[in-house]
Formats: sequence, C-alpha cells, structure tokens
Amino acid sequence: MNLHISNARIIDPRGKRDATGSIFTSGGQIVALDTPPGEFVSERVYDASGLIACPGLIDVCARLREPGNEHKATIASETRAAARGGITTLCCPPDTDPVIDEPATVELIHRRAEDSGLSAVLPLGALTQGLRGEMLAEMGALKDAGCVGVSNAWVAVNDTRVTRRAFEYAATHDLAVFIQAHDEWLGKNGCANEGPVATRLGLPGVPASAETVALAQMLELVATSGVRAHFSQLSAARSLELMSTARASGLNVTADASMSHLHLSENDLLGFNSLCHVRPPLRSARDRDALRAALRDGVLSAVCSDHQPHEPDAKLAPFASTEPGISGLDTLMSLALKLVQEGAVTLPRVLESLTSGPAEVLGVARGSLSVGSRADVCLFDPDVEWEVSDESLLSAGRNTPFFGWSLPGRVRAVLIAGRLHEFSP
Repeated sequence: MNLHISNARIIDPRGKRDATGSIFTSGGQIVALDTPPGEFVSERVYDASGLIACPGLIDVCARLREPGNEHKATIASETRAAARGGITTLCCPPDTDPVIDEPATVELIHRRAEDSGLSAVLPLGALTQGLRGEMLAEMGALKDAGCVGVSNAWVAVNDTRVTRRAFEYAATHDLAVFIQAHDEWLGKNGCANEGPVATRLGLPGVPASAETVALAQMLELVATSGVRAHFSQLSAARSLELMSTARASGLNVTADASMSHLHLSENDLLGFNSLCHVRPPLRSARDRDALRAALRDGVLSAVCSDHQPHEPDAKLAPFASTEPGISGLDTLMSLALKLVQEGAVTLPRVLESLTSGPAEVLGVARGSLSVGSRADVCLFDPDVEWEVSDESLLSAGRNTPFFGWSLPGRVRAVLIAGRLHEFSP
C-alpha cells in the first residue's frame, strides 16, 4: 500500500531528525520524507497530528517461549503484544526447547513469526551444541539460516578453552557473541542482590562480583579472539566502569540493560514480591542510578525488555523457588517515556537505545526512517496516561511488577514492513 503519514513529529535518532513532517511508504520501504516522489499516489493518508513517529522499536532480548514452553506463551501471542507496544523486531535467545542449534529450529521460528503477520523475530543461535558448553555449534549453518548472533544464554561454559575457541569460530563467521556475564560459583543458589535487603529477608545473595568477575574474564577473551561481543543485561555499577574502559580502549563491545533494572531496585523485593525475582537480580539504588547515567552517556547501546512471560503458578511459590523473569513487551515504550518524564534521559537518546542502537548491535539494516529503509514505524501519543492492569496487557504473561503504575504514552499504530496496524485508544 502507498501510504502517506502526515503531520507527525518525526524523531529519527540515526538521521538526527526531530521535526514535523510526512513519511511516504511503498512496497515495504520508506520512499520519501516530507515531499512525495514523482508519480506517487497515496492509497491511504494517515493523519498523525499530535503523534510522534519514530523507527519501530527493536528488542534485543525477548523470550517468546516457543518452541517448548507454549503453556507460558507463543510466538503469535507475544508478537501481538510486541506490535501493540511499538516493537517491530524481536531478538530471541537460543535457550528454547529444542535449543536453537540447528537450522530447522531457526526455520520453525521464522515460519511461526511469518504466520503471525506481526513483529519480525530474529533468533540467536547456540554458541555450543545443546548449550552444554562442550562442542561448538555449527555457527556458519546457523548464520545462513538467519541467526543474527550466537549465545550460550545463562548456561555457563566452564572450560575457558572452549569459550575461546567458540569466540574465534564466531569471529571467522562475523557473528556477534551475546554474553550473559555471570560467575555461576559466586552466584550459586542466589536469588537476590547480596546486601541489606537480602539479609533482612533471609534470601541467598548474588554479589555484584558474580557479574564483574565474569565480565572481566570475557573481555580478555574478546580481546584475544577479535570477536564482536555484546554483553546482555548488565546490572552493576562496576560492570559499567569496566565496559566504559573497554570501549575507550577500542574493544569491539556493546552492552544493554533491561528496562526493569532502570526503574526498580532491591528495595522493591520487600514483602517478598516474587514479581521482582529476576536474573540478574535487581541491585541497589546506586546501581540503578549508574545504569541511567550509562544510558545517558552512551555506555549502554541498547535497552531491552528482557521479556520472560510466565504462567501464574510460576510466581506463587516462596520467593527463592519462583521462576525468575518479568513480562516486559507491553510496558517497554511507556517505561522509556517515564525515564524521560523523570528527567533521567532525553527523548531522542532513549529512542536511540530502542531503535538504531539495537539495530547496530544486531547488525541489521533497521532502526532508521531514512529513504530506502524498511518501513518499520512506530506512531505513539506521548501525552496519554494509562494504568498497567490485567486488562491493559496483551502478552500471555501477566508477571509484571508494574501493576498499578500510571505510565505515559500509548502506541496508536505501527508499520511493519509497510503494513499498517492500528490500535484503539
């Protein structure tokens, strides 16, 4: 469809644009801005007065539970929630069942996403076969099947020789390695940040050093292997210092943090709130503030939802026995706007961390509103307030600690490869 989006405030961080204008799309691409190309005939004019148009959001970490855990969620249910939240591209880790270590699994995920007709899903392949940390996965075949990177998710590779060889192998295929920096021995059996709150609640702690020790080791292996590396869901202030130093030295590394860690801290665990049980754990208010500063300063290239939908029973046991994870697709955009509302970061910068920043991390030609780009566009009303409730969420997972929060901004429409999807207020 030839579409004319008119009167929108267009914010394109990559193109350094923030001005009112028009977007013209045809054949799944953006063909012009402000002035239609010659012989362009609009089949539809969408009046975006009062709305902001930005590139479709890109989430670098979202578990969709399919294949293997469809009782929690499906690709169809979660891409529907993602589209409603302005997310047009999702990246899923390889710890599905079966693990994403063969092209057939990649093809299954792509097919299910295409059948849903909504947000695109870009899988990460397994770093090692079965995520067992022993034999390297066939990374070349996974890349050819459509994987945008490789990872061992939260499963530790205990043999550092295997890790080094895996990094070198990934580098030969120009595949980014996505790393969860976590020392399983320092963090063994822990479920909360090691500190006064965990002590008061009697919960086993996970020290910040469980992250920083692993991060320091991985940075050394990245330096010796030459691989492009992305560190997922950093949570500690010291980790950000290490990352800043590594980037300043020219190391080809990037990092993200989850939106939940930018808003919550260990204090939110008081009362044994199992909805706040996550990995890595919510850390101190100082760590949360350091994450916000790292987002402002560009140390963090992306912010993700770290979406992990669960069925209700998964959060009903005693805190330490509940399954970690927060459902985050529905609230990603609005929590980003709340950071702006609170003065923690500017609107263009937070949108950059959700669009062009993630696109660069994944190495995909998305996250831009330039002419010739894929027509992935998010149109949202920044002035609307809505309350997080069971009725307002579309994800199959209702496990969010933000119930009752009043959040700014609501997505009114998205374009996904040029296809317009509109949403009621």
